[in-house]
Amino acid sequence: MNAATTILYRPVGPKELALIRASGNRAFPPRLPEQPIFYPVLNENYAADIARKWNAKDYGAGFVTRFCVRTDFIAKYPVQIVGDSTCQELWVPAEELPAFNANIVGEIEVIAEFKPNN
Repeated sequence: MNAATTILYRPVGPKELALIRASGNRAFPPRLPEQPIFYPVLNENYAADIARKWNAKDYGAGFVTRFCVRTDFIAKYPVQIVGDSTCQELWVPAEELPAFNANIVGEIEVIAEFKPNN
């Protein structure tokens, strides 16, 4: 029996994308010391806004990744609203990222790419 999954998105820059690809598109890299949480987002448009407005500007390119996670696993993370009602994130403590990665079903795929000024 297949477990139910939830589609999530994650805006990333080129360095994080390289680390994702190095994992075989199966895991997100550990957080840096100044990054206490990992925050996947719940909708593609919000992820694209972050990738376009922040990642592309700050890192020369922004990417939107899409992936599936076991719904029963992520149920323990309440949805955080960080702006208007479309700005929905899950806040996963950095130390729980290995367990989060273990609950990704399938591969992490890139569904959009942004360069500065596009």
